[in-house]
Amino acid sequence: MIETLAFLTYPAIDPVAIEIGPIAIKWYGLSYMFGLLLGWQYVKRLLATPQLWQGAAPLKPAQADDLLLWLTLAVVVGGRLGQVLLYDPEYYFANPAEILKVWKGGMSFHGGVIATGLALILFARLNGAPARSVIDLACAGAPFGLFLGRIANFINSEHWGRETDAAIGMVFPNGGPLPRHPSQLYEAALEGLAMFIILRFVTHTKFGLKRPGLVAGVFLTWYAVARAICEVFREPEPAHALNIGPFTAGQMYSIPMLLIGLYFIATARLAKAADPTDPAAADLAKSEKVAP
Repeated sequence: MIETLAFLTYPAIDPVAIEIGPIAIKWYGLSYMFGLLLGWQYVKRLLATPQLWQGAAPLKPAQADDLLLWLTLAVVVGGRLGQVLLYDPEYYFANPAEILKVWKGGMSFHGGVIATGLALILFARLNGAPARSVIDLACAGAPFGLFLGRIANFINSEHWGRETDAAIGMVFPNGGPLPRHPSQLYEAALEGLAMFIILRFVTHTKFGLKRPGLVAGVFLTWYAVARAICEVFREPEPAHALNIGPFTAGQMYSIPMLLIGLYFIATARLAKAADPTDPAAADLAKSEKVAP
């Protein structure tokens, strides 16, 4: 039986950050807003750093501003529809009015990443930019939103972890009387902070952003690994069809991300954007010239 002594106290933070009369602004909404704004500013900084690119950057400043709008719509719409379709379709189809109430929480990362990927491909095509480079930029800025989003999950007391007797366990106000892993903080650390450090290293290496698709590949691969680890501590979605044996729906949904990420890493090369002193790039350029 789990002991309930010597556990950390859950800091009961009001989910409402600002309340003026009938208007209430929640930390959850602010986390998305600031995550997108910080990611956008970081993308602009990457674009304004010439040494990171071989030749001109893939987007102009005005296009980066437009990208923010595209990303905002894709994240919100995709994240919400992902939650509806991938995790709780029975509830939302029985209560369709709840689908629009995004301020209550309930956003799926996997749904958001699918919608964002499609939006980025369309954005790149309409703006005459290389799709992989645009996706790389979005992935480089994504850890800000991931980190703040998981902190907001913690404040909302949602997506908490499994019951535990570890000293780090917390009793969540809506998670029953027994202590649980604060899995939202684990995800904030691995999906947000660690992700940023890893991607920062990749973008600032010799071939980081000069190899379109490399940053995106590392992002997808690391997220799949980090999510799989965190799902060990996170309470699984109840009665989900993809909770198979010891594996959870979150882990199952991460498998395609892992495979796509590895594919992006393996194919992350573009002869025209590569360093001409790289023998592999020179060989690739020759092969592409003679390819039918």
